[in-house]
Amino acid sequence: MPATPSRPDDGPASVPLVAVVGATAAGKTALSLDLAERLGGEIVNTDAMQLYRGMDIGTAKLPARERRGIPHHLIDVLDVAHPATVADFQDRARTVIARLRAAETVPVLVGGSALYTRALLDRFEFPRTDAAVRERWEAELDRVGGRALHQRLAELDPVAAERIEPDNGRRVVRALEVIEITGEPFSARLPVQEYADPLTVQIGVDIDRETLDARILQRVEEMFAAGFVEEVARLLEEGLAGARTASMAIGYREVAAHLAGDLTLAEAKLRTAVKTRQFARRQDQWFRKDPRVVWVGFDAPDRVERAIAAVRSL
Repeated sequence: MPATPSRPDDGPASVPLVAVVGATAAGKTALSLDLAERLGGEIVNTDAMQLYRGMDIGTAKLPARERRGIPHHLIDVLDVAHPATVADFQDRARTVIARLRAAETVPVLVGGSALYTRALLDRFEFPRTDAAVRERWEAELDRVGGRALHQRLAELDPVAAERIEPDNGRRVVRALEVIEITGEPFSARLPVQEYADPLTVQIGVDIDRETLDARILQRVEEMFAAGFVEEVARLLEEGLAGARTASMAIGYREVAAHLAGDLTLAEAKLRTAVKTRQFARRQDQWFRKDPRVVWVGFDAPDRVERAIAAVRSL
């Protein structure tokens, strides 16, 4: 018989918040499902690109038939042309989490966007925005290009520039907007390692680099075999190319370049694998810097029990 879901004894105030973190392709999804089953929980997506309807193959979105009957939240909630922001996600996700905990259901967070996860776990409030200032920086981005604008950010806020990829023009623009509006470094607004709720635990999936690289390569091969090119072609018809957020997704940019005749299929596949490996390195580095993460081996026979023990210790 399946294990009886564990429920906190003291009502919503004692319901923990659990986040499964680590590199892409490390095995976070399977562990999150195991934990949700054991804890009587539900999954809350923290992957920016899985918010989008139709971005399925390239984001490794778990098909509904493989979700073990466990409700999943914040998946397929946006059209591809809609610009997603961390602030908007934070509002949506906090509402979902509060509702689950009020019902004494454990939220199990899982996804590849480290900043989105931190925005939910840590004390992190967003500075205001100014449409005119943002439009001016977006126009500058179009004029000089992402790398030149990233260099401008490096001059104003080296710490923020180190944390933001040069290719991520949207985040570079946001950082410059905040600096102009507040007169302070954007890095001063990034989350600090202080949980908003002490009943929080992060479970990290630990995997060696060689195994992870092999898994990423296999995932990319499976994506293309499953119809990834056709998925991107369909999304381009829905406005992917002009989308501020969705167009930044790894793999989608590369396949779009292939469909435009700028890359061969083999080149698009190789670049997708390389970019994914680089992204996985950055994810791992981000979470390794957080001493609060409880790490469990991706293939450890007792990984679920160790994760449960970490939750019980709260």
